[in-house]
Amino acid sequence: MPSTARAANVIAAVVALVGVVAALHYNRLGLTLAHYDARAHLVVARRVLDSLTPGWQQVGAVWLPLPHLLNLLPVQVDGLYRSGAFAVAISIASMGLATWAIASLIQRATGSVLGGVVAATLLMLNPDVLYLQSTPMSEPLLFGTTFLAVALIERWASSIVPPEGGSRAKNRGTRPATTAAGWACIAAVLTRYEAWPIVACAIALAFAVLVRRGWAAADAFRAVRGLALWPLWAIAAFLVNSKVSVGAWFVSSGFFVAENPALGRPWLAWTQVWKGLGELTGAAIPWLACLALALIVGAFVGSRSRSGAVVVLALAASAGLPWYAYYKGHPLRIRYDVPLVAAASAIAGTGVALLPRRVRAAAGIIVIGIAAWSAEPLDARAPVIVESQRDAQNTAGRRAVTNYLAAHWDGQPIMMSMGSLGHYMQDMSHAGFNIRDFLHEGNGEIWQHALGNPRPFVEWIVVEEKAEGGDTLYSQGKIDPRFFSGYQRVAEGGNVALYRRVEGLRRMTGAR
Repeated sequence: MPSTARAANVIAAVVALVGVVAALHYNRLGLTLAHYDARAHLVVARRVLDSLTPGWQQVGAVWLPLPHLLNLLPVQVDGLYRSGAFAVAISIASMGLATWAIASLIQRATGSVLGGVVAATLLMLNPDVLYLQSTPMSEPLLFGTTFLAVALIERWASSIVPPEGGSRAKNRGTRPATTAAGWACIAAVLTRYEAWPIVACAIALAFAVLVRRGWAAADAFRAVRGLALWPLWAIAAFLVNSKVSVGAWFVSSGFFVAENPALGRPWLAWTQVWKGLGELTGAAIPWLACLALALIVGAFVGSRSRSGAVVVLALAASAGLPWYAYYKGHPLRIRYDVPLVAAASAIAGTGVALLPRRVRAAAGIIVIGIAAWSAEPLDARAPVIVESQRDAQNTAGRRAVTNYLAAHWDGQPIMMSMGSLGHYMQDMSHAGFNIRDFLHEGNGEIWQHALGNPRPFVEWIVVEEKAEGGDTLYSQGKIDPRFFSGYQRVAEGGNVALYRRVEGLRRMTGAR
C-alpha cells in the first residue's frame, strides 16, 4: 500500500475512534437529539415509507435528499428512529472520510504527512464540530462528501498530462476518467447547499491548475467541462423533483422571518459570517487560515508541482451560503459557520505543509496549541451546543400536549405542520405515534384541502403559535377565522396548542 494511503488511513482510523468517544460523551449528556433539526432529519427519512401517502415525493424539496436516503431504511426501525443511532454512525464515518480525503490531498500535493495531521487535528479539536459529528445533523456528511470531492478533483487535475504542441496539437494529452470525482461531486451537491459553491469553485480551480501546468485555456476548459456535467445533472434532477413535488423549481422562501439587520446589506452580512467563525474557533484561527491561503496561492504561482494544493481553497466557498442567507434577512445561526471551521482547518493544515521542512513541525504544534486554547474540546458551552438547546424549554412544555393526546387519541389523523413541528413529531414517537398518524405538508392535495376546511379530514390540530411568527396553521387561523370553527382548544404548552373537533369531545363526554 502506498505511503500516502497508509498515512491517510491511520489518520481516518484515529478520527473515527475519537468520534465514537465523543458521540458516547454527548449521548450521556442527553444532547444527541437536542437540536430540533437533528430530529427533523430523522422524520423526513422516516416519512418516505411511514406516511399517509408514502412514496418518493416524501423525500421533499427543501432539504437535499442524500442524508435522508441513507437513513431511509434504518429509521423504519423504531429504536434507530427514536435514538438516531444509525444517523450518528453516518456522521462519525463521514468525519473519518473527510480527514482521510484532506490528508490524502495534502500529502499528494505537498509531500507532507504532517499537514494532514494538522488539518485533521484542528477539525476534531473543535467542540462544535465534535458535537455535530455526534448527532444526526447533515454537516458531517457535508464535510465527508465535499472533502472527498475536492481531493478527487485535485487528483484528477494533477494526473492529467498536458497535450504536446499546444492547443492545436492532435494529441490532447491523457485525461483520466472523471467517474470517481464525478460521483463524489454528486454526493456533495445532494447533501447540503454549501456544497454547490464548493464544487463549482473546485472545478474552476482545477481549470486554473491545468492552465498553470501548461494547458491552453481552451483545452483546459474542455477537460473540466466533462467533470462539471456530473454535479450539474444531479442538481437538475433535484430541481425537477422539486417542481414535481411542491410545484416550484427551487424553494427559497417561506421558512423564516426576515429579521436580520443585514437584510439587503452585503458588508454587514459578511461581518456576521466572519464574527461567527471567530466565535467558533477563537480569533486567531481565521487569520492563520488567511496566512495559509497566501502560502497556497504563492505555491500555485511559484511551483507547477505544488499548484494542485490551490484546489483546497474551494472549501472556503461554504461562506457563500450563510452570507447569502443573512443578506436575505435570515436570522443569525452560529451553526451555519461550522463548514467554515472545516474549511479553515483544511486550509491551515495545507499552509503548514507548504512551510519549509525545518519549521513545519514547530508551526504545526503552535497552530494546534492555539486552536485547543481558543476553543476547548468537549466544551459543554460551545456555541453550537448552546444554540442546539434553544428548544429545550419548549420540548418540556409540549409534554402536556403529548400526554393529553396519548390519553385521548382515537386513532384519527392529527393535522400538524412538519415544516415547523417535524422535530415534535419525532418527540411523539416515544409516546407511540408514527408519522402516518399525522397530516402534514408532504401529503400534498389532502393537506391543501384541509387548509381550506380541516373538519372533514382531521379530528385533531396541533399549532405552533410563536416560533418564526407561528406556523402555517396559525397563520391560516389569522387569515380565516372560520378555520378553527368546530374545534375546541384542549391542551397547550411549549408554544404549541392542541385543538379537537367538537363532535369528538361530545362523544367522549357522552361515553363518560
